[in-house]
Amino acid sequence: MIDYDPHSWTHFLDVRGSMVREIVGRVLTCVVWSAVVTAFHLYVHPVGIQPTVHSLAGIALSLLLVFRTNASYDRFWEGRKLWGGIVNQTRNLARAAGVFLRGDAALYGALVRWTVTFPYAVAGVLRGVVDLGPVAGTLPHEQVERVRGAQHVALAVACELSARLDEGRRKGHYPEYVHMQLDQNVQQLVDFLGGCERIHKTPLPFAYVVHLRRALVLYCFSLPFALVETFGWVTVPETFAVAYVLFGIEEIGVEIEDPFGHDDNDLPLEHICANIQANLLALLPPEGTPSGATPSVASRG
Repeated sequence: MIDYDPHSWTHFLDVRGSMVREIVGRVLTCVVWSAVVTAFHLYVHPVGIQPTVHSLAGIALSLLLVFRTNASYDRFWEGRKLWGGIVNQTRNLARAAGVFLRGDAALYGALVRWTVTFPYAVAGVLRGVVDLGPVAGTLPHEQVERVRGAQHVALAVACELSARLDEGRRKGHYPEYVHMQLDQNVQQLVDFLGGCERIHKTPLPFAYVVHLRRALVLYCFSLPFALVETFGWVTVPETFAVAYVLFGIEEIGVEIEDPFGHDDNDLPLEHICANIQANLLALLPPEGTPSGATPSVASRG
């Protein structure tokens, strides 16, 4: 995601993230076509048509584009809320477990590190890669390799979290009902994972996308015929303006409908995962702190 100041207009001429690269081919094709139509109309044979149909079609096309953009932004914002839930539940799990596992630094450290690993695993699942983050290197090698080889890596990490919580119960650090409450955080994390997968694996209906794009192409490439009679050569810049706006709106919807990738306008998953890592590792006592001691204020950062 591009970090920018919404109060500043210095980004007015920025190309990165503005969809210019994605739509430049379509827009320039429309511009060249409009120049050909205008030259043919002025120097060969009149080909102008009445603009009534384009006026009516423009209204319908605008409604289609509004629905497309709104649907995509809903998916973008829901994805951000799901990742906000992952942030909150990882903090809650580490916070609550720390109360009961303060006397077992090794078990608490393993639980926190697997919790840190979970958002990296989720991001990897959504991006089609296996990524457990930098903290995985501090976990037992055989456990990490078992997770890496799992059919669903993020779910395997959640199973490791549940196993660490069950180990705490078996060691007598907390009773059964506390174990169930702590595991509720893991269940919430799996729910958020499922919500992200629902967005990632369910694009907008194919028929809607195809119809919208066909309508866009027909409208933009027939627009010069409706303008040339009145505007002459001014038809070329007017076609450019209309094509840039319409194709740009459609492309924005395409980019944000699945906000978990590497596009300029996607969610900053790396930054979110790094924040979770910093927050949770700060809860661990410094090296050499006796078991049962609470981290000092300075060590919490």
